[in-house]
Amino acid sequence: MARQNEDKTKNKTNAMRILDTKKIPYTTYTYECDEFIDAIQIADMLGLPHEKVYKTLVTQGASKNYYVFVIPIAEELDMKKAARSVGEKSVAMLHVRDINAVTGYIRGGCTAVGMKKQYVTRIDQNARSLDRIIVSGGKLGMQLELAPQDLAAASGAEFADIILKLK
Repeated sequence: MARQNEDKTKNKTNAMRILDTKKIPYTTYTYECDEFIDAIQIADMLGLPHEKVYKTLVTQGASKNYYVFVIPIAEELDMKKAARSVGEKSVAMLHVRDINAVTGYIRGGCTAVGMKKQYVTRIDQNARSLDRIIVSGGKLGMQLELAPQDLAAASGAEFADIILKLK
């Protein structure tokens, strides 16, 4: 069952500590989870509107540099637009087995804030029109709700047109 605003002093993630240090307000949502479940299932479990919930995807460019993209859960990353947005010829999704080594997070708990290194990050431009968005909190069972501009500030992200438009 989902719990909102539980005691913020226990079970803090790296992402939460960074947000606290930067004095960025956020709301936590927790849920029972022992293994990866996709973001749509999480949104449904917590009763959250899909358009407010975003997933964090990690890619590797042709240059071998890593890039982070934050997009709505029901959308798909447009690889060409994503590559263009970071000045790469191409990008490819990072293999699941490499997520922890590259980001410090595990699949399903990956968030743009507080990765092992500061990677170039892009947030879908449509997030700017929302007051708040919800992203992973840095571990399984934890989601964070915050202003898109605050997520951008905390992760060094820019907004870009990066989602696939169906014809």
